[in-house]
Amino acid sequence: MLTGVFRASYAYVFEPQVPRDGKGEAKYQVTMLVPKSDTATYQAMQAEISRALQEGVQKVFGGQMPARPKTPLYDGDGVKDSGEPFGEECRGHWVVRASSRNRPAVVDREIRPIIDPSGFYSGCYARATVSFYAFNQNGNRGVGCGLNSIQKIADGEPLSGRTTPEEDFGGANAWNGPSTYGMQFQDHPGQPPQAGYGQGYPAAQGYAPSPAQTPPGGGQPAPGCPPSLPPAPAGSGQTPQGYVPAPPPAPGCGLADQGYGPQLSPAPGYSPAAQGYPPARPPYPGYGQPAPAQPAPAQPAPGYPPAPASGYPAVDPVTGQPFNGGVMGI
Repeated sequence: MLTGVFRASYAYVFEPQVPRDGKGEAKYQVTMLVPKSDTATYQAMQAEISRALQEGVQKVFGGQMPARPKTPLYDGDGVKDSGEPFGEECRGHWVVRASSRNRPAVVDREIRPIIDPSGFYSGCYARATVSFYAFNQNGNRGVGCGLNSIQKIADGEPLSGRTTPEEDFGGANAWNGPSTYGMQFQDHPGQPPQAGYGQGYPAAQGYAPSPAQTPPGGGQPAPGCPPSLPPAPAGSGQTPQGYVPAPPPAPGCGLADQGYGPQLSPAPGYSPAAQGYPPARPPYPGYGQPAPAQPAPAQPAPGYPPAPASGYPAVDPVTGQPFNGGVMGI
């Protein structure tokens, strides 16, 4: 049968749910909260339950009607089987639980499939096609309600207990800056905190705490350097009240050491060779330095002809014979 519009509760239509007591198989399910004003749906359900009971006497119950058969239809203004009252959302409704081993089809008003699990939730409004059947299992006999297909009709207030972002962060919970919790906070890490942002930063070990306000001429100190303090009044020669003299900067804090400004000259008498190190090699030609002068070619001794371009004489001056690379005079 096709139901009227109901409010969905305990909706598990995308993933099967194991019973709360941990017993039984996991099933897809939804609890339908049918308004008591929808008498047509109520009467149709009652007729289907009676039909299923009559069929059960012949096919399931062994020819005898159970004295108190279980049914899936409850009065939301009454109590559960456990004797506990139903939740506030059930007031003024008929409560019907439908389930299935197979995943039901879930569509919207245009009969388009709803794939996103957040598209159908406990609290929204829907219609469904269900079927009633008789059962006899583990001594329990009665009528169950099978879930076939679901059509979402409208959104509604979620019943899952989850809140919306507007409820979580709006109204009295709106963000009013760090003063909301009295804690330190930085909008941009790496920049000094603004006034009123908590209690300030803890001082580095061995240094005095910096004031809450950024000192005059402030900014971030160089890496490895202690935070600077406000200078003493001109001509006073005293440290302002509440401050201690600033310690000398750590090594590497000078501008010259960082590659800025004039470089320091070595101490008088200092040279690498004097410290036990060999003198630096001269630069290779072509690396920005002029090439060293080449020595002039050697002049031949008196009485000897000049050497040819190859560097060897063509004639032996002793024998007058052509020179073939042997010893002169032989």
